[in-house]
Amino acid sequence: MISKYQKVAVIGAGTMGNGIAHVFAMNGYDVNLIDISAPALEKSLAKIAKNLDRMIRKEKITEVDKTASLARVTTFTSMEEGLKGRDLVVEAATENIELKKKIFQQMDAAAPEGAILASNTSSISITKLAAVTKRASKVIGMHFFNPVPVMKLVEVINGYDTDASVTADIMELSKDLGKVPTEANDFPGFVSNRVLMPMINEAIYTLYEGVATAEAIDTVMKLGMAHPMGPLRLADFIGLDVCLAIMEVLYNGFGNPKYAPCPLLRQMVDAGHLGDKNGKGFFEYN
Repeated sequence: MISKYQKVAVIGAGTMGNGIAHVFAMNGYDVNLIDISAPALEKSLAKIAKNLDRMIRKEKITEVDKTASLARVTTFTSMEEGLKGRDLVVEAATENIELKKKIFQQMDAAAPEGAILASNTSSISITKLAAVTKRASKVIGMHFFNPVPVMKLVEVINGYDTDASVTADIMELSKDLGKVPTEANDFPGFVSNRVLMPMINEAIYTLYEGVATAEAIDTVMKLGMAHPMGPLRLADFIGLDVCLAIMEVLYNGFGNPKYAPCPLLRQMVDAGHLGDKNGKGFFEYN
């Protein structure tokens, strides 16, 4: 570990939060994992342990490595307690701007003055999150990709006031985690989702307009364009509610009708068909 930010807090014990905590702990960082739900924290620790066991079976780590990694993660239900003495705080809450603004206000109040505040948001403005704090120069985006222990990319997003030294530090820290960081500026969807989500949305329109079945659309993209996963299967994996939220950020941010969410996507979310997370999406899952 070469980073000067050795004490980290991760806010949110969901899929992304536990993955981010896992990666930091695996690389020697002291991690406080914070969530208002004690059962969610217990579930998160179990998921981290399960993922570490998978790495043991693949002979990537040893049992000693697993024990040491788990020992580096401490859970808290209190943000005030969990942020004491932290150098870096990574927010990984639900993709909702009002919720994230509230969390950033709380982070700003509870974290040490010199701590960097980062968001794992996949589309929400870093500048808007920074504006609710008193340390806009120390607010940045760290967009990890799911599954975090496997995916190499970290999209590092500068807010309007982010200090260049903070960006440089987070780029180096990301490399220390074994990731490949790419730098982007604060526009709706950044790079990844500005390109990906309109493609997924167009695939949904293709299904909605009866051009082809979901299976056919995904087969074309996998075999014809060498995508490892078809766009509709990927939408289910991401979560249809998340896809809709990102499309709305793009549509509202640019004011361009080409980013309007497909009516079928909106209907499916309204019906509670969210993809992998509840077993019903463009495909069905056990």
